[in-house]
Amino acid sequence: MRVVSLLPSTTEILFAIGAGDDVVGVTFECDHPAEARARRIVSTSTLPEGLSPAQIDLEVKARMAAGEDLYRLEEGALRDLDPDVVVTQDLCAVCAVDVGEVDEALDHLGCRAEVVTVDPMTLDEVLRSFEDLGAVTGRQEPARRLVAALRDRLAAVATAVAGRPRPRVAVLEWTEPLFCAGHWVPDLVAAGGGEPVLAAPGGRSHQIDPASVVAADPDIVLVAPCGYRLEGARELAGGLVDGGTLPRRAAVWAVDADALFVRPGPRVVEGVEAVAGICHPDHWRLPPGSAALVAAGR
Repeated sequence: MRVVSLLPSTTEILFAIGAGDDVVGVTFECDHPAEARARRIVSTSTLPEGLSPAQIDLEVKARMAAGEDLYRLEEGALRDLDPDVVVTQDLCAVCAVDVGEVDEALDHLGCRAEVVTVDPMTLDEVLRSFEDLGAVTGRQEPARRLVAALRDRLAAVATAVAGRPRPRVAVLEWTEPLFCAGHWVPDLVAAGGGEPVLAAPGGRSHQIDPASVVAADPDIVLVAPCGYRLEGARELAGGLVDGGTLPRRAAVWAVDADALFVRPGPRVVEGVEAVAGICHPDHWRLPPGSAALVAAGR
């Protein structure tokens, strides 16, 4: 089987269930595991490099209003790879190539690949998507074992934080303008022993204003900007703190969003463990390299 994965999260899932050798094409963002970087890149961003978060937001909104694509699907690469399966999404036009563009490209090329969409909105749906991809690739048993192992880890966290006070946690997935993190992220917060505020479980991420963050009265703010690693998140979080954007009483943490929060792959469970380490440090150890305290709050 020849599989093209157009999402970093599904690339991670495919490798985790033992289908990595079947993956022949990936996106420019597929960087985990390291072996994925050896696959042919079939999707790239059309945005210029070096833009600030505010500039990225303006560029994205302008292009979407004009009906322009944010990603470039390399049709020549698709033709050369001749995949049996293409995995994509229909959830967020800002996040990756959507299913409509894939269908059009395959029709144009005369390719009969099966198109599989993966669009989880909750933590349970994230885990179920692993088994769905296991069925598509003939890796049902490895997928089941992976899900069982991840659920065991979630159960261990649940036991550790059970009955303890749940701090109010706001997760910001963009900093200029502010966006709260929706979809499965509120479930991650709840599973880690926090009370999610601003976004509803299974609801979409959306733009908010600083007054909304103040009104939500969080004990903890997690700054988790898409596309930024921990050091980038730390810098952006520091800017929010220095600018007085966030409630002064809240502890502000920067987290590695791509690794732990915004990609619905196996590492979201480490995201839950990171939340538990932040919210309940006396009862759960923060995974190394997952988060950094930016401001302790007052």
